[in-house]
Amino acid sequence: MNPSSVGPIVQKVVSSSNGTVMKKLKPPPACIMPTQINVYFRYINTVISIVVFVVGLVGNATLLRIIHQNKCMRNGPNALIASLALGDLIYLTIEKPINVFKLLESRWPFAENLFGLFLCKLVPFVQKASVGITVLNLCALSVDRYRAVASWSRVQGVGVPLLTVIEIVSIWLFSLLLAVPEAVGFDIVSFTYRNQTIQTCMLKPKSEFMMFYKDAKDWWLFGFYFCVPLTCTAVFYTLMTLEMLTHRNGSLRIALSEHLKQRREVAKAVFCLVLIFALCWFPLHLSRILKKVVYYPNDESRCELFNFLLVLDYVGINLAAINSCINPIILYFVSKKFKNCFKSCLCCWCYSDSQVSSMGQMNGTSIQCKSPEPHNLQTDRSVRKDSD
Repeated sequence: MNPSSVGPIVQKVVSSSNGTVMKKLKPPPACIMPTQINVYFRYINTVISIVVFVVGLVGNATLLRIIHQNKCMRNGPNALIASLALGDLIYLTIEKPINVFKLLESRWPFAENLFGLFLCKLVPFVQKASVGITVLNLCALSVDRYRAVASWSRVQGVGVPLLTVIEIVSIWLFSLLLAVPEAVGFDIVSFTYRNQTIQTCMLKPKSEFMMFYKDAKDWWLFGFYFCVPLTCTAVFYTLMTLEMLTHRNGSLRIALSEHLKQRREVAKAVFCLVLIFALCWFPLHLSRILKKVVYYPNDESRCELFNFLLVLDYVGINLAAINSCINPIILYFVSKKFKNCFKSCLCCWCYSDSQVSSMGQMNGTSIQCKSPEPHNLQTDRSVRKDSD
């Protein structure tokens, strides 16, 4: 399909004393070569989507099971990680099957009936809500890690604090609210291309607000859904580094050395999550911003640029989708506790309980909940339990 070759007829408004006259200008020349998705590229994208779907489904479901079943894993940062995994799981379950269908059939599913319209509004809504949940959870994790270091004498306890529960509920409600314009604006659109009527799902503004939203959407997504989490992480990790360099208390820090080591591991894991988020989402935002800034529909040399932006857009979409399945993998390699939990949890799905027990003893992967109190630290009023 060549959406760029279907040049819109530009209408020029000419005012005169007799009234307003609409003067039609000639559309730009059509592209010599049709802009389309190569069949091999389409199948490669389909395979990537299926792999992302399977890996993301298994990884995020396992992560949620680990945090739910192991009492020692139920704390503030892990609750935020679980919220992140649940958002990714919902996104993968709803969006990926429809994306594979679109790639293989080159049309929107059930476009001719109300169920197709429902999917047209649901999919972009879930996409934006999922990204919002990811972004705000990463910001909350960055703030949480700074709080943990700033109050480094507080020993981690078991249980999710009320403040974290309120944060998670607020994150989900705010993310759903920000995604409402997607559900309102998207609709099934029909157009004729080469004597063939095509129905697809796209943003179709019907009000002044939705027109403004469409014009500002790419900048809004880049600013809030990309720059905000990176800025938040940079600010709070800088403050955390300064806190660790300036705040010193030798005897108590030695007593809490194991506890502080665990906190540094969590901080490293959160930093890796944000870094991978940036690498996965940057190409997609780059393609959208380039199309907004340097692409002009009436430019005669637009066709080569459009082909490049189309490829970059699909690469960006795939990388952004990979971000929904890669977080459990990052936690597996960065955190020793999560690594052991993943091994034990996945073994439970593949082997019997007796086999899991024997494998855990051989490989040292059994999950043990240690007491939050350091062994070499006496009870002191200056040391308070918290779920940092």
